Amino acid sequence: MQRLDFATYFTGKRADNGRPVPLDDEDLRSLYGYPADLDRPWLRVNFVSSIDGAVTADGASAGLGTPADKRVFGILRSLADAVVVGAGTARTEDYGGARITGADRDLRRARGQSEVPPIVVVTASGRLDPASRLFTDTAVAPIVLTSTRADAGQAARLRDAGADVETIADTAIGGAALVAALEARGLRRVLCEGGPGLFGTLLADGVVDELCLTTSPQLVAGGAGRIAVSPAACPTPMRRVHVLGDDDGTLLTRWVRASDG
Repeated sequence: MQRLDFATYFTGKRADNGRPVPLDDEDLRSLYGYPADLDRPWLRVNFVSSIDGAVTADGASAGLGTPADKRVFGILRSLADAVVVGAGTARTEDYGGARITGADRDLRRARGQSEVPPIVVVTASGRLDPASRLFTDTAVAPIVLTSTRADAGQAARLRDAGADVETIADTAIGGAALVAALEARGLRRVLCEGGPGLFGTLLADGVVDELCLTTSPQLVAGGAGRIAVSPAACPTPMRRVHVLGDDDGTLLTRWVRASDG
């Protein structure tokens, strides 16, 4: 056991006076870069929780956000080929399309990516509102991955609203089906933003490669749940890649599945 020097992890640089220099966006892109030469989808999950493990405050994760978390949130989206989210989270958090700055669009083009990553919504039932921000406030059409449980009329309404709708399962959507659908579309740098049920399913199915977890410097209590839930425990050894800290007490950690080296 050893004491971690968070300043070393957080900055990696020091000024002439010896004080740590804050990380710039280039530093963060390097720290959070996906593995090179991927031959399959790499599934990164991003969550924020309170010190006492709450995944929401007053029903939404936005209540846990800090400036550092929001900054890394934007960096992670700018690096991803696609942003995956469960329908419940998309509804609760009032999802719109990803916002990518002009400079980041240039960097994405240089990496061979589309200018803006699509939002990929996982919903076995297809219950999404065609009038929601997911369809009306976005630069690119969302991708809706659903099952044969979805009503055909509802699927048609989502297509009419601009969505790319694909049926990938008969009932529940598992991790293997999701990964196969992403691979078929050439989407390998994958960012999953929840919710806990989807995270739990992906974890149980063994397809989660990485977790980026922000610990917000507050206690919440209440009845908020955990970042991952599933019917049975599915222990998955992880190794720490880095720990970043901000002056307000925010901690940002990156964990990679131990079997991924």
